[in-house]
Amino acid sequence: MNEAPIPAPPIEAERWFNTDRPLALDMFRGKVVVLHAFQMLCPGCVAHAVPQARRLHEIAKGLDDLVVLGLHTVFEHHAAMTPVSLEAFLHEYGLKMPVAVDRPSPDGPVPLTMAAYGFKGTPSTVVIDRAGRIVHLTFGAEDDLVLGLVLGSLLNRKVRDEP
Repeated sequence: MNEAPIPAPPIEAERWFNTDRPLALDMFRGKVVVLHAFQMLCPGCVAHAVPQARRLHEIAKGLDDLVVLGLHTVFEHHAAMTPVSLEAFLHEYGLKMPVAVDRPSPDGPVPLTMAAYGFKGTPSTVVIDRAGRIVHLTFGAEDDLVLGLVLGSLLNRKVRDEP
């Protein structure tokens, strides 16, 4: 993403998994946040994004200023991707990071958070800086090295509101 950073829209969650309370991006101000948007029936998600998110979450457990969140955003095959199915998927794939279920739109198939971020589909990866701004957004498989460079650069910055 080469444009000036913009504030990250809130996560419109219908439900959360792997956390005992609802989460909001504002809770993580001062930290770098990676938001991995996926669908459990998306081949690119299952092959690349979900394993990447799982690895990154394991790494982030040792860091105070990096948070990894999942967003299950369903824009197709709605009947197959129920909360019960998602719970089984999270267990089978070993995803222990907090995962939001994107709130469905009353106006169409694209859920609210997906629409707010302008995702083209899944997988999508969003990196949010310490000030709550989107600094990196990709659609498709995100290269581990590219993501690592983006995160390393942001984590190295200690000033909370620098551009």
